[in-house]
Amino acid sequence: MSGILVLVVGPSGAGKDTLIHGAQLHLGGNGAFVFPRREITRPADGRHERHVPVSEAAFEARAANGAYALSWRAHGLGYGVPRAIETDLTAGCHVVVNVSRGVIDEARARFGEVAIFRVSVPEPVLRQRLLSRGREAVPDIEARIQRAAAYELNGHALNGHEVTTILNDGPPERAIEVFVDRLRAICGGD
Repeated sequence: MSGILVLVVGPSGAGKDTLIHGAQLHLGGNGAFVFPRREITRPADGRHERHVPVSEAAFEARAANGAYALSWRAHGLGYGVPRAIETDLTAGCHVVVNVSRGVIDEARARFGEVAIFRVSVPEPVLRQRLLSRGREAVPDIEARIQRAAAYELNGHALNGHEVTTILNDGPPERAIEVFVDRLRAICGGD
């Protein structure tokens, strides 16, 4: 049996990592779901996503050597999803990972049908979240908001494939509950 690759997409600041971490607390111990840590060319700060920090040189070398199942660049950073997810999927585990909307077609080509969860948030809430985290200057925040609008997934389908939308504009616990329920419905598992 093959597991399902779950791609969690949406603009930076929408709360993807919060939802993934909440789902991991609910589902991570049952063996049916895997929540891999991405490698990012950004130092760990202990406040945001728990990722594996890598240098630019290490990222480029690992990408060139096929260490990533998926990799991309955004906002001057490199992001990589470890190749170990292939083993997890083959073993029947469902893999839940935050990815760029730009790698969805590549993920489909490599892994077949995938489940896509789009985390949505109104623009004023997104702007406030980006400002409050204090990682970028205002022009960079505005660029992220413009990128979010440019990559908006129209309706409920992306290239003919169903997209599950999670509105994350209120308390995180509410969106986490919806996310976990929908993960269970699509992937199965308790």
